[in-house]
Amino acid sequence: MYVSLTIIRYRKLFIPFALLAMAIHRLPLLLQKGCTFYKLLGSGKNGTFDLQPDWRQWGLLACWESREDFDQFYNQSFVSGWWKIFGNEGYTVLCQPLQSHGKWSGKEPFGNPEATNYTGPVAVLTRATIRISRLKNFWSHVDEVAALMTSAPGYVTSFGVGEAPVYRQATFSVWKSIDDVKNFAYKSREHAEVIKLTRSENWYSEELFARFRIVTSFGALDGKDPLNDLLKN
Repeated sequence: MYVSLTIIRYRKLFIPFALLAMAIHRLPLLLQKGCTFYKLLGSGKNGTFDLQPDWRQWGLLACWESREDFDQFYNQSFVSGWWKIFGNEGYTVLCQPLQSHGKWSGKEPFGNPEATNYTGPVAVLTRATIRISRLKNFWSHVDEVAALMTSAPGYVTSFGVGEAPVYRQATFSVWKSIDDVKNFAYKSREHAEVIKLTRSENWYSEELFARFRIVTSFGALDGKDPLNDLLKN
């Protein structure tokens, strides 16, 4: 299995076409050969995890049966053709699942992999459906956790995305190693305390956590590939 995350920045003039894409891209993705799961995603301000939307930046996360299926989609599909016409920049990270726990829309999109001997750079996806009654609790800790993550040793970059405003949110982050991820997730006292709150106060009605091996990345955001130096090493 391959998993792709593509981030597209639309030209300002074409923001209406970005909004339209969220509706009309569903059918071609549903019919796309080899695509077993997909989510059309919006972004927070400046592509971060924020309540204020970034109307120019949008994303697609999708699962593919083979690399050939992804390549055909990226090179020949209606959706990728739309991006080329209306987009200003596009960036894709192509991965393979290492571990995955939880569900997304009632499914386990990445299966149940349990790779334990991988030592290279790793991408992490965390997503959740937040209970309406716990939205205030969740968003009151977002800035704190974001600051902890971006300053943590081994952090490379991240994208804040969501399939619905406010209550269905996800973060896709990239780290130099799995050890760096574990140190941030479990050895940071402040982050550990937030995790405890999510459990004790039952913030989420559904959640998923997954780690991936990065196969390749291409394209650019803000004129560069955020992973270029990482994947050269």
